[in-house]
Amino acid sequence: MSEYFDSHAHLTSETLYPHLEEVLARAQASRVTNIMNISTDRLSLIRGLELTELHSWVHQAGATTPHDVEKEGEEMFEKFAFCARIGKFKAVGETGLDYYYEHSNRVVQKEFLRRYLHLALECRLPVIIHCREAFQDFFEILDAEYQINGKAGPGVLHCFTGTVGEAEEIIKRGWMLSLSGIVTFKKSQDLQKVAAIVPLDQLMIETDSPYLAPQKYRGRMNEPAFMLETADFLATIKNISVEELILATTKNASRLFAID
Repeated sequence: MSEYFDSHAHLTSETLYPHLEEVLARAQASRVTNIMNISTDRLSLIRGLELTELHSWVHQAGATTPHDVEKEGEEMFEKFAFCARIGKFKAVGETGLDYYYEHSNRVVQKEFLRRYLHLALECRLPVIIHCREAFQDFFEILDAEYQINGKAGPGVLHCFTGTVGEAEEIIKRGWMLSLSGIVTFKKSQDLQKVAAIVPLDQLMIETDSPYLAPQKYRGRMNEPAFMLETADFLATIKNISVEELILATTKNASRLFAID
């Protein structure tokens, strides 16, 4: 049977970390055999690096999120850059732009997005992007700052919640588009239309644990084992078997993050 790849989880967050061994055991029992853990600050980074030493199937990426770059961006950039440069990361991120909450100044957000894109190019790593209500600025920066031989460098738009038109722009650039449990929500009809048009070879699945549990588990702390619900839902939308969907999305994540 096929194995799942949770392409984005915050295992070392304050919410999940106290329950980590139980969460990982349930993930493995549910055929989740790869997880991309996202570190966003000093403590989660320390925990994340230790976690991979204990569990080689948990991989690491890191960056300060757009929410926090005004407060912590300068302090943490070199720490994340050091890990990327010595091979501790499989990706750079999550970085990006968030104009919905705008917890950090837009100018500062754009500055750090550029810096992380340049870091990814330097280290030959893909980027993991958070973008909310900021796609025009994001695409402008991406097209200007993150090119390899005239094409967009590798990356994924994580936890996508944008429009069909924005999804088409991501697809056109050859990027991956990752969907979370949000797509299963009853009010997510527009996002379900996005799921229907994403080519299977550009689709990934994530939990974004501990956030955004799928409809069946709403109100509970999300965890990697719950991604089966999202996979089943997406397979129905795309009119394929769940095994075919799992095989494709795991292959996509493995290829993007260069994991055997």
